[in-house]
Amino acid sequence: MAIRAVLFDMDGTLLDTAPDFIAVCQGMRRDRGLPPIADQHIRDEISGGARAMVAVTFSMDPQSPGFEELRQEFLERYLENCAVHSRLFDGMGELLEDIERANLTWGVVTNKPLRFAEPIMQQLGLAERSALLICPDHVKNSKPDPEPLTLACKMLDLDPSTVLFVGDDLRDIESGRDAGTKTAAVTYGYIHPDDNPRHWGADVVVNHPLELRQVLDNALCSC
Repeated sequence: MAIRAVLFDMDGTLLDTAPDFIAVCQGMRRDRGLPPIADQHIRDEISGGARAMVAVTFSMDPQSPGFEELRQEFLERYLENCAVHSRLFDGMGELLEDIERANLTWGVVTNKPLRFAEPIMQQLGLAERSALLICPDHVKNSKPDPEPLTLACKMLDLDPSTVLFVGDDLRDIESGRDAGTKTAAVTYGYIHPDDNPRHWGADVVVNHPLELRQVLDNALCSC
């Protein structure tokens, strides 16, 4: 059955949001008189969320005294600076144009809270182009639960088998697979050094957004 819609995870798949995360972390260190750490250390922990990024930024255990205060400060700073340096990944702009020219639908399904995700989509001019934006605010259970993808398919009135979900985390692939969608894992995202997208069981693995062109061409020709 041909693909009729492409849904993307946000951080590390559709958008390179790492520069804003890194800027917040380094700014917190700088304001405390601490030297910067390697940007890559922060980037490697993005998939683990605010808790993981704060932990690596300050070499702290999440159970340590004062950790929760640092996490809350991180979230407050990020809310004010979440759309400063974030951009589409190289090649993603062309891919979205290809998708739109083919009269396919695209949207975003993310574990990023709406208060962060929505302004980023608006700032980058993607909100009016995306068919939907599904965040944890819209569901009871976030990825890897299939609920977000199931909701997206219902909103689009599409059979899950006609939807391709693209992500850079095992949770994305598990969520899509359990919802019945096709899945694509990307290797260019925020992959932890100890992880390997080729072991996630995705239908396809790509190294660059434009490699999805061939995936979609093949799917469109299969109807």
